[in-house]
Amino acid sequence: METAMATEIICNDVRPDHGVIFDWIEPGARVLDLGCGNGELIDLLSQRKDARVQGIELDEKAIYECVQKGLSVCQGDIQTGLADYPDRCFDYVILNQSLQEVRKASFLLREALRVGTRAIVGFPNFAHVGARTSLFFGGRAPMTPSLPYRWYDTPNVRFLSIADFRRFCAEQGFSVEKAVFLNGRERIAFWPNLRALSAIFLLSLPDERSRAGGKTTKADARSAVGNRSGKKSREDEPAR
Repeated sequence: METAMATEIICNDVRPDHGVIFDWIEPGARVLDLGCGNGELIDLLSQRKDARVQGIELDEKAIYECVQKGLSVCQGDIQTGLADYPDRCFDYVILNQSLQEVRKASFLLREALRVGTRAIVGFPNFAHVGARTSLFFGGRAPMTPSLPYRWYDTPNVRFLSIADFRRFCAEQGFSVEKAVFLNGRERIAFWPNLRALSAIFLLSLPDERSRAGGKTTKADARSAVGNRSGKKSREDEPAR
């Protein structure tokens, strides 16, 4: 009851995507946030989960805000990789609303899964029905609550959908441990590629799951069989 109440307070107190990530990370975890912005997420994890957090950010103003909060944040460009960090020095590496802003997505995710046991990736869904409608009927680059920029001032260099990212993970050999699809505070269970404004994935490498002591569940087994046979599980619904 106490845990449920705490989760409800968290959900009402912070951004929905931050609430999802908060629930996934266990107390005391080592966390690196790539493109941490003003440090809102890692400050939450530090204060309420006693996580050992660190951030990397390029914007000087955002770094100043992090320092004011007492956070450990380095100035750097995440697109150049994480060569300064040894293997497996973090439990989680977060790329929330930053992956779509980098050019070498595969390289950065592999770096994230080198220095961290798991990676948490959040991004806006370009295939949301609002974006489709705007492009089809208006003939203009779409703007949605998760894609609030105009084409000429957006920091995004990639416009991906949930279906795109699922395929990307399969091609790259990344294991999807969990995924949550959001439309505001609502979690979308059906047709997320059409109905969700944003997505958050928890990724790992197959060998790291066994090293971390993770047991293979029935769902994992079904997913593995589906990947080998070409069949899709219930969760891997057709792209819409």
